[in-house]
Amino acid sequence: MTETFVERADWKPSSNPLHGLWALTNRELKKWYKEPVVLLLSLIQPVIWLGLYGKSLNFGALFTGTSFNIPGLNIPKSVLDQLGSQIMLSTFGTTDYFSFLAVGMLSFVALFTAMFSGMSIVWDRRFGFLDKILTTPVPRGSIIMAKVFSSTIRGLIQSAIVLVLAVLLGMNVSKITPIGIAGTFAALFLMVLGLSSVFVMLALRSTNWQSQMAIMNLLNLPLLFASNALFPAKFMPTWLQYVVKVNPISYATDVGRQLLLGSPGLNTLGFDFAYLVGFAAVFSAIGIALSWRYLSQ
Repeated sequence: MTETFVERADWKPSSNPLHGLWALTNRELKKWYKEPVVLLLSLIQPVIWLGLYGKSLNFGALFTGTSFNIPGLNIPKSVLDQLGSQIMLSTFGTTDYFSFLAVGMLSFVALFTAMFSGMSIVWDRRFGFLDKILTTPVPRGSIIMAKVFSSTIRGLIQSAIVLVLAVLLGMNVSKITPIGIAGTFAALFLMVLGLSSVFVMLALRSTNWQSQMAIMNLLNLPLLFASNALFPAKFMPTWLQYVVKVNPISYATDVGRQLLLGSPGLNTLGFDFAYLVGFAAVFSAIGIALSWRYLSQ
């Protein structure tokens, strides 16, 4: 018995990078799928944005025959409606703003799921679970990537639910194909993978949940509004367009709009995916490297 204890005390992190990865990932997921109320609450905000914000901002109504007619000019309603459709198409890449917003909401949900990945590290440290897992042969990188993968899985599932709700609320489905859906969620996967790595990195040395919440509140709206999720980037100020071009949310949203709506993109699909692959790979690698430096017993 003593020999066994001595052997365990001398254990070092395993050289196998996948050792313990699924066990830790599943542990994180259990906190979520065993509490359906958490899932329900996480979906309320995007549903409100879709149902209230998306439907109330009915930009298409501004250009219909009843509201866009010019006094003194007897222009047929059919001509005005056709003109309005062309204006909407050139502005948003689709004839209704709700469909434009619905694709942006997929990135919105994924972003907010990624943001909470860092909180798990903080709570594990406070409750002592992190100290316990650090005494096992599980690699430090697996601890980090379990947080990242669980956040990524949750983000994709919640985005899928939001997509179904958007279709039920009237999203344009004429261009949706199975390949388009697969490509959209591949882009979301890469986006959440990179963003989750960023937020986990920010939480590696944090012991105060309030400071982590402050970081999340500081970054969430700038990341959302400095993207094309809610409004076309081409109509933003020039300085803000530069921010949009480095924001990974813009590239994931651009992929979704091209594949689900048939809209013209900011970039080619190949460039969008290349950027997202690079973003996810770089920040995942940095997160694993920092875990070996800053995760201590």
